[in-house]
Amino acid sequence: MKIYPILFLLLLASCASFHQDNEMVYSSFPREKKLYAQTLEVDTALFRYPFRVRIEGDKAIVLDLHGTDHYCHVFQYPEFTYLNSFGKRGDSPEEMLSVENVRYGKDGSVWLLDANKGELDRFVFSSSGDSLLLDEVVSLDKSLLRALDFAQLDESTFVIPDYSGETRFCKVNQRGRLVGKSGTIPTTNDEALSKARPALAQAWRSFVDYNPDNGVLAAVTQLGEVLEIYNLKDSTHVVCVGPNGEPEFKIADGYGVPTGIMGFSDVKVTNRAIYAVFHGRTFKEIAQQKETIVDGGQYIYVFSLQGEPICKYTLDRYVYGIDVDEDKQRITATDVNNDQPIIQFYFD
Repeated sequence: MKIYPILFLLLLASCASFHQDNEMVYSSFPREKKLYAQTLEVDTALFRYPFRVRIEGDKAIVLDLHGTDHYCHVFQYPEFTYLNSFGKRGDSPEEMLSVENVRYGKDGSVWLLDANKGELDRFVFSSSGDSLLLDEVVSLDKSLLRALDFAQLDESTFVIPDYSGETRFCKVNQRGRLVGKSGTIPTTNDEALSKARPALAQAWRSFVDYNPDNGVLAAVTQLGEVLEIYNLKDSTHVVCVGPNGEPEFKIADGYGVPTGIMGFSDVKVTNRAIYAVFHGRTFKEIAQQKETIVDGGQYIYVFSLQGEPICKYTLDRYVYGIDVDEDKQRITATDVNNDQPIIQFYFD
């Protein structure tokens, strides 16, 4: 389906509008399409809860959030032939208590975030290229609250969402020291912002991704339907709010308890667009599942790098994590509901 430039702009105008200088409210997408999964045959004994998939060159890494012996598994890409596992589970100095996310470094290394230990662990590929070895352990600044996600901005700087509620992001250097904070939670809940910032920050827990080629940092909320776009090259900031609005919660014993919907579970910034996995189900709906219990999101939303809605993909499977190859028009995803959890979708 071709959308000619003038018509495309008109469609975008009908789907989104600016309420404030940096806030865009969207109600629909100019294009919607169904995508059907192709299953990849992998060693299913490896996985308990495949949460993230990261692809770089001819290697793919799958993060298992509840890994039995190891948290991460390396595969040859695109065949997805199993090569090795790393991120050993345990409490010794060279083992990990948890892994929240995995990122490829600028130099071809791989970083893992261990929230329970408050560490970023750097791994390097062996000379044979089929395994990863622990090379460095970076202890995060004690002033940081529990770090649940991260992205690498450059060779010496990481960005971590700030769960104190004081700001939106913390920046740490390669030694793990806090070097700066920036931004604020873009909420309309002034009372929570002034009186219950930690609970507000919990409700606004976000997943992030950064593309160094275009300088775009994206954050999507786990609750509600909010996408934030920070262009670090021109210092612009856009807040995109969907029909489900910002995260809804109530405060109980100082904690933010979700009351609205499950929102996004992953985001990927490519050179051309932003792709985000969206759930959109209420907690009541999730709790009322009886026969077939499913976990994950059935939608992938595509936005321009400026935040305009482009396309809504409805999937025939529920997924959690994604990686996107725009050149091959291929999305690789993790599905925690199936024995064969690695799947691919082709789009146009």
